[in-house]
Amino acid sequence: MAVTTLLEQAKLEGWSDEEVVRRVRDGETALYEIIMRRYNQRLYRVARAILHSDVEAEDVVQDAYVRAYQHLEQYSGRAPFGAWLTKIAVNEALARLRSRGRIQELEAMFNGQDDAPALMSNMKSPEQQVSSRETNQLLEEAILALPGTYRAVLMMRDVEEMTTADTAAALELTEENVKVRLHRARALLRKELFNRAGAGRNEAFPFLGARCDKMVRLVFERLATIRES
Repeated sequence: MAVTTLLEQAKLEGWSDEEVVRRVRDGETALYEIIMRRYNQRLYRVARAILHSDVEAEDVVQDAYVRAYQHLEQYSGRAPFGAWLTKIAVNEALARLRSRGRIQELEAMFNGQDDAPALMSNMKSPEQQVSSRETNQLLEEAILALPGTYRAVLMMRDVEEMTTADTAAALELTEENVKVRLHRARALLRKELFNRAGAGRNEAFPFLGARCDKMVRLVFERLATIRES
């Protein structure tokens, strides 16, 4: 069956991640595109929250997909595939933090330090009359102003809407720590700003359209090179 037909069939029948992974393992490697399109935005958001860099976040997403593909046989199914994949991306992002010497930020993120700085003083008031796009921009700025201790947790739970359990697994925290950090992150964001953004939270940090297509193409190019080597 043609790849396009298989992709359409997967969408129509609502194949689970586990079904797609099984088929990829069995040799239908083109179906890995389904996984990438499902998780491009989540992985980008999480990596962006940790690294504070668009370029590095995109590199991390690529690296995470390649590493996950190379280790698909190690996925046991005990946790949701999305959580397993997200943990790989988190580890890739943290490795980049270490490699560029940002040990202090890394330790703050995982040792529970509570010395969170105040939000940017020049942030616009949420009471201002702004368009949806401007509101999302305000929200992005507010989230990125959070210390690393809280930023990744809030991105996963409130922006990407991952469960507490999956977030804890990805960040190697207890569920109680996730809940505490999420509570503090929300307080820092200020209730008024978060309410103003409302449903627009899911539109923040977009990774769609051409960017998504480019990511799929780049990952497949890298996988082809690996197979040929």
